[in-house]
Amino acid sequence: MAGKNLRLLDGRPLLGYALDCAAQTPEVGHVAVSTDSEEIRAVAAELGFPTPYLRPLELATDAAAKIDAIRHVTAWTAETLGFEADLVVDLDVGVPLRLPEDVSGAIASLERDATLDALVTVYPAERSPYFNMVEAKGDGSFVLVKRPPEPVLRRQDAPPVFSITPAVFAWRRHSMHVRHLFEGRWGIHPMPIERGIDIDTEHELKLVQYLVAERSSR
Repeated sequence: MAGKNLRLLDGRPLLGYALDCAAQTPEVGHVAVSTDSEEIRAVAAELGFPTPYLRPLELATDAAAKIDAIRHVTAWTAETLGFEADLVVDLDVGVPLRLPEDVSGAIASLERDATLDALVTVYPAERSPYFNMVEAKGDGSFVLVKRPPEPVLRRQDAPPVFSITPAVFAWRRHSMHVRHLFEGRWGIHPMPIERGIDIDTEHELKLVQYLVAERSSR
């Protein structure tokens, strides 16, 4: 979705929702904006978040991993501004209905379990790999993504599964070598689906606009 960070929602750029949420979360000691865009940097400043940092071009390509950009801005903040973070939290700009309490809850969940490297927010999945998600076999037929030991004939009987929402990703500073969920030991923090919607399409933007209007009318 081109230009997503600066798309307007109820007259405010999506970037502003993420920045305000970070600033209003008591546990967040420093807010950093990672971008290679001078326009985004200027808008962040207009919103009250001056941004001296600019992401290197090699970390701004479509092939670059987001965690590498997060690690870079974390190191830059420590070396340049002297702010050494114990935990590093990423708030995706595409999740504007997330609340500070969701961020605080995720941080608390990570802090409670010293065995975890990182944590991500989730909500109950709309589809189950044990019941109504399929994948292709080599012969052109399709099978369930996960086959349980016993057949599951009702979705309610399937093991609980969750959808990831990038509302909050959180790492211990010393565990940032864990690049994604296929590495390390991860925890989850459940949140309501309506606050975890990730805007990637025009349809999702319209849905969130509807929810914002509904919230304002209450």
